[in-house]
Amino acid sequence: MRLDKLLADSGYGSRNDVKKLMKDKLVSVNGLIVTNPGYKTDEEHDVITVDGEIVRYRRYAYFLLNKPKGYVSSTDDPDSVLHLISEPDRNLFPCGRLDKDTTGLLLITNDGDLAHELLSPKHHVEKEYAVTLKDPLAEEDLERFKEGIVLEDGERCRPASYTIEDDHHCRLVIREGKYHQIKRMFQAIDNEVIELQRIRMKDLVLDDDLPSGCYRELTDEELSSLRRRDPGSEED
Repeated sequence: MRLDKLLADSGYGSRNDVKKLMKDKLVSVNGLIVTNPGYKTDEEHDVITVDGEIVRYRRYAYFLLNKPKGYVSSTDDPDSVLHLISEPDRNLFPCGRLDKDTTGLLLITNDGDLAHELLSPKHHVEKEYAVTLKDPLAEEDLERFKEGIVLEDGERCRPASYTIEDDHHCRLVIREGKYHQIKRMFQAIDNEVIELQRIRMKDLVLDDDLPSGCYRELTDEELSSLRRRDPGSEED
C-alpha cells in the first residue's frame, strides 16, 4: 500500500496533510525517514512512525452507532448516518438499514464480507427491538408472531419471539429483514408502532450509556462474536 494512503486512512489527515508530514521528515518506515508519498509499504510487517508515534493501521473499521431520529441508513444522502462519523474516509457504510424515525444500534464498517454474513437472508441473524405501541398489547395477538405472522399483503414472516414489558411496550426478536417489517407486523394485528429502537444485532448490544448520535469502536470480543457462524444459521 502507498504510504500516503496508509497514513491518511489511519487518521493523519488528508493526502496533502500527509505529504507535509513527510516533507518535514516526520515519517519513518523501519527506522528510516521516508519523504516519498508513493513509497510502498507492507502494512502487516513494516514499523511505521509519525513524529516518533507508531502507526496502528487496521485494514477494516467497525463502529457501533447509536442512531438518532432524522438520519437515513445510506452513504450519499444529505441526512446520511455517515455524517455522524468523524473518521478518515475509508469507504464506510451502514451494515443494514434503520428507518429515518427508527433509533438505536447500527453497525458502521467497510468490511463487505462481514456485512454480507450479517445481512444474508440464509443466515437468519437475530435483531432485537424495543417497541412502543399505540394500543394496549394483547398476548394472544403476539402469540401469532411465534407462528409466523402474515402481513397485509399476504407475505408470511418467520417466527419471532417477544417479551411484554407493559401494556404498550415489548421486546421483539426477528431473524429476517423485510422492508418496514416490524411496523407491518403490528399493522397486521391492528396496532401501530409509535417508537422503535434496535437494541441488539446478533451478540452486539447497544450500550445503555452511549448517547444518541454517538459511536464507539467494537471490541475484539464483539468482533469475534459477530464473525462466528451460529449453528443452524443456514436452515430454511
